[in-house]
Amino acid sequence: MTAYEKPIIDPEEIEQILTAQLGTSPITELMPMTGGNLSRVFSFQHGGRDAVIKFSDLAGAYDTERFVSELLSRHGVPFPRCLGQGQVKELSYSILERVPGAMLIDCTDEQKKAQLPELIRILAQMNEVPVDTTHGYGWIKPDGNGTSPAWMAHIESFYAEDQTGSFWEGWYDLFETTFLEKDIFDECYARLLHYVPFNEPHRHFVHGDFHPWNVMSSGERITGIIDGNYVYGDYLLDLETLVGTLGELDVVAAYQQHVQEKGIVIPNFEERMLGASYFKGLDAMRFYAKMGWEDAYQGLRNTLINLAR
Repeated sequence: MTAYEKPIIDPEEIEQILTAQLGTSPITELMPMTGGNLSRVFSFQHGGRDAVIKFSDLAGAYDTERFVSELLSRHGVPFPRCLGQGQVKELSYSILERVPGAMLIDCTDEQKKAQLPELIRILAQMNEVPVDTTHGYGWIKPDGNGTSPAWMAHIESFYAEDQTGSFWEGWYDLFETTFLEKDIFDECYARLLHYVPFNEPHRHFVHGDFHPWNVMSSGERITGIIDGNYVYGDYLLDLETLVGTLGELDVVAAYQQHVQEKGIVIPNFEERMLGASYFKGLDAMRFYAKMGWEDAYQGLRNTLINLAR
């Protein structure tokens, strides 16, 4: 299995897609954007407003994005509005409003610290959107329902060897061709299963990729949340994703302070955070192996092995 390479598409073809989707107003300032591990992203202007178009060759890459955009926007979460979607040859594409600002990761430490309370508030707001009119766990489908009957079923599907047609097709080859260690992976997976009973009763909207590369900022305020891997599950998965990404800032302490001020009691907090750590950590380990990022792998591997059991 080789490292994943993002799809290539000609700018003229992009302009044709945008004109077909958005109308005949001129498409201007079409430029490639940095960031995004799996999508090729371009910014542009149309009718006086800023927007982006994303391309992926992964099946169903953006199928859920319109549902998520409408769900979060309806409940006041700053998420870009979906302007259009479609398929061209083997590529899926999604057109969205462009969130102003730059990635939060590019802010100074002082700016990140000043914005942490707002970031935590948005995280909590996002995880509290009503989901009672839908059912299921795991990946969110375009109709708003989850693909799995329970959280355990999602875990089994997510880490199954057979991932035909997805980004993880043939991923067991990584145990033979990369630095991904099966004994370490299996040990961490066994620990994950130990904590499933603590996470499984909790069903909320989960962004699934909530880190400062997917949070936009003006430098003073959070301007929006972008790309995710949307699932129904324990909302502490998003908090765990954020841990360790903002330098010395203690995001867990900030989150706990926020919920205490709102009078919210989170049962089994430590156990649920450990379950989230193993779930997200295992996925990151195999991702780092596929991308060839050995230093990141070794650091995460050691962190997971040394977690409380």
